[in-house]
Amino acid sequence: MHRPEEEDTDFDETLGTLSDLVRQGKVRYLGTSTFPPSRIVEGQWTAEKRGRERVVPEQPPYSILTRGVEAEVLPVAQRYGLAVIPWSPLAGGWLTGRYRTGRPQPESSRAARQPGRFDVDSAESAAKLEAVEALAVLAEQAGITLIELALNFVLAHPAVTAPIIGPRTLSQLEEQLGAADSPLPPDVLDEIDKIVPPGTTLSARDAGYVPPGLHDTTARRRIGN
Repeated sequence: MHRPEEEDTDFDETLGTLSDLVRQGKVRYLGTSTFPPSRIVEGQWTAEKRGRERVVPEQPPYSILTRGVEAEVLPVAQRYGLAVIPWSPLAGGWLTGRYRTGRPQPESSRAARQPGRFDVDSAESAAKLEAVEALAVLAEQAGITLIELALNFVLAHPAVTAPIIGPRTLSQLEEQLGAADSPLPPDVLDEIDKIVPPGTTLSARDAGYVPPGLHDTTARRRIGN
């Protein structure tokens, strides 16, 4: 399930339908993506109390630049024994070295679809650019690439099962797979925490999900007011 259903859809109804598919042999496991911690817990509670199939993995956005899930999502996943398969561990390309201060805007299909997230000249991107510059220096000092730094940061969290990578070429695949051979020492992880504090997402656009109460005025106003 990619993002929670709207508030007027009962989670039990969704889990019931998906449970039928599991029991018919059409689906092996149920998973969620970019769910807030409250909905993750609701899914586990509903499965237990209503006899539904339980959600097995959660797929959250997680990278050095997008650390909001460290506050609750990852601890909740650990508590309920969920696998965690983060998407965008390279922050949509921001942690590959393509986005750097003083360089022109990279051509990207992502930028065409979501210009606010990838415009290097926007105010929202300033903090990300500043962090990328500091991370690039840190990676060089550690003797690894920025990509290796980024992927190993995600792998270092005990809740993470495996990050989702998205190489488009064989060389990109080899570079990203090689990152698993370079675990980060504690001092490098400490320096990353100084650059982007734990639990911090530098741009709200990268969180991947906005609760209805924040973008839908009818969700937070009484009818007639």
